[in-house]
Amino acid sequence: MNRSPILAALIALPLLAGAPPVFAAGDPIAGERLYSRCQGCHSIDVNRVGPRHQGLFGRAAGSLDDYNYSDAIKASGVVWDETTLDQFLTAPREFIKGTKMPFSGMKNPQERADLIAYLKQATAMP
Repeated sequence: MNRSPILAALIALPLLAGAPPVFAAGDPIAGERLYSRCQGCHSIDVNRVGPRHQGLFGRAAGSLDDYNYSDAIKASGVVWDETTLDQFLTAPREFIKGTKMPFSGMKNPQERADLIAYLKQATAMP
């Protein structure tokens, strides 16, 4: 019996149903170490060269009143969640053309998953 059509259908089913993409499980402890790379510009609770990350998940990009965002970020329509953050971290200037963020991107998917896992915990509002 040829199982490849059945396997292909099972793989495609979540995509056809509109299910969100499945991410590698992130390690927040490893993500905290990776976040040290971000701290030249960002902080969890204070704006620096880049905006603070507190309350990041579910927030519209460019929506903090006390930070001067690029017009591109403000007009992007992006709401930060695991998917949008993963896309942004992969290649910020490709995901939101015109962003003033100089970071070239994080190519390793596991590192992105780890960083996102850390940010999900560390940025939650009390």
